[in-house]
Amino acid sequence: MSFVDHHPEKKIIRVQLKQNIVLKEMSDSEMAALEPHLTIAECNKGDFLLHQGVHEMEQYFILDGILKRVVTSQQAHEMILRFAVGRDIETSYAAWRLKTPTPYSIVCVTKARVAKLPMQQWVAFIEAHGEIKQRFEYEVMNLMSEIMGHTITLHLLDAPGRVHRFLRKHPDLFDHIPKKELASYLNLSPETLSRLKHQGKI
Repeated sequence: MSFVDHHPEKKIIRVQLKQNIVLKEMSDSEMAALEPHLTIAECNKGDFLLHQGVHEMEQYFILDGILKRVVTSQQAHEMILRFAVGRDIETSYAAWRLKTPTPYSIVCVTKARVAKLPMQQWVAFIEAHGEIKQRFEYEVMNLMSEIMGHTITLHLLDAPGRVHRFLRKHPDLFDHIPKKELASYLNLSPETLSRLKHQGKI
């Protein structure tokens, strides 16, 4: 890991940060105030950025790659709650505010690059910048709404319906997520997903 200013691709990273869904409307002075707190993590497929059940939390700004938010039961059963890609965020802000352990893990689906900082520093920053806090909290609520919609979908739609909803909501992701991961997200077996595709139902 390295700070933005020390990274060999710092020019590209600064452009990517300015494209982030939460950071894109920040002024140059606000970005200059945030940047010294950010470290750049280069992650491989399967790397954990956050483990379920911990109190040490960070805020993540995704520059490249795909991440997943995963809940694991005591029986080691996994449920993928969402995928996140470049220009998106990942966070455990709600757990931090509630002073509870993280209710999920954040794992790299592909090779990824993220900018991150400790949650305490991020919260101190947004408390000093009201408009950024408002945009960030709106995005957190949007993510929670998205996860709720997905969970309802798993109960109300049949297998083709679940796939069609994903294609409608995330058309750019279908060909970039490993089919095993996508099948798990949709609560299908990889074989069922493959069969639907071959039968022309998706």
